Amino acid sequence: MIQLVGQIFLKSIKKWIHYLLNSISTILAHNLLRMKSYCNIINMDDNNEFGRKIIPIYDSKTIRLLKKLSYLILAVLLGIYILSGIYVIGPNEVGIVKFFGEFVRQVPPGIHYHLPYPIETVIKPKITEVRRVEIGFRTLSTEPIPRYQYLPEESLMLTGDENIVDCQYTVQYRISDPYLFLFKVKDVDSAVKKAAESALREIVGKKQIDEVLTSGKSEIQEETKILIQSILDRYESGVQVIAVQLQDVQPPEAVVAAFKDVASAREDKVRFVNEAEGYRSEVIPNARGQAEQIIKEAEAGREKIVKEAEGDTARFLQILREYSLNQEVTRTRLYLETIQKALPLAQKYLIDSSTTAQDILKLLPLTGKDNSTGVD
Repeated sequence: MIQLVGQIFLKSIKKWIHYLLNSISTILAHNLLRMKSYCNIINMDDNNEFGRKIIPIYDSKTIRLLKKLSYLILAVLLGIYILSGIYVIGPNEVGIVKFFGEFVRQVPPGIHYHLPYPIETVIKPKITEVRRVEIGFRTLSTEPIPRYQYLPEESLMLTGDENIVDCQYTVQYRISDPYLFLFKVKDVDSAVKKAAESALREIVGKKQIDEVLTSGKSEIQEETKILIQSILDRYESGVQVIAVQLQDVQPPEAVVAAFKDVASAREDKVRFVNEAEGYRSEVIPNARGQAEQIIKEAEAGREKIVKEAEGDTARFLQILREYSLNQEVTRTRLYLETIQKALPLAQKYLIDSSTTAQDILKLLPLTGKDNSTGVD
């Protein structure tokens, strides 16, 4: 059907161009002939020093030249009209070509051609551009000082424990299907905004207010993003939700102070727990290291004692074998070794053969133990 309409339209254009060229050439020729019939010699005043003024007469050659010139002008205009169908699609765009308002094809980035307006038109949506919808507030200006407009009818919502919370948030999205984006939904921004309001109210309605204000924000953002995407997919909107960001979440003004105290207490609790965890992480490895060191030292001491005992046993068995072979020599050697070990620790006196027993008694301590020698 579209091809048939296009062929009929092209035939009409050709006939219209042919009729236009013939009409222009006929009008030019008719006017030139009239100029030729009325051109004559106009007599000037006899007193005029210039004498006569001659008005040139346009002959048939001039008329043919003007007719060719009119064809040339029309050809140039027609060429410009035809070349107006050349267009360029940028790297972040996609081309949607419409034939008399109806979608016919989608073209990638690059240089392309379409039939001149109004036969075909091109829309160039930016598919990589991240679009942003604000809910609960509007940005009035960003420079020099940011200014915002608060919209409580969008931001106030009810939690699962029947408390009111004020949520101001943004939704970021981009085009995923240009055809659906342009032809299925009339106002995509409005659709995204309404879907985001509905989704967040549903998610917040399942949460406790403490969770919404403190630890549950990340979970709420992710669940809201998934729900918004499912709603927009049912609408066939052709968009992909990138992120949902809670900009400001506050309790009602009447209980702001109390909620701030609760939040501060929770933060203190978290801080204390973190400090305790840090202390435990520091003490336990040190204790484990000390225990490991003690175990290693005990194992080394045990190994040393065992080796010494084994050495003493081997030495005793060797002495026993020697003693069984020659008892007298062995006893004498053991006696001498014992004396050799004991004498260095005792106080020694040199006496000659003329020394009497009384003289020896004078040298010995009378009472107690000699601390210097260790001999009683």
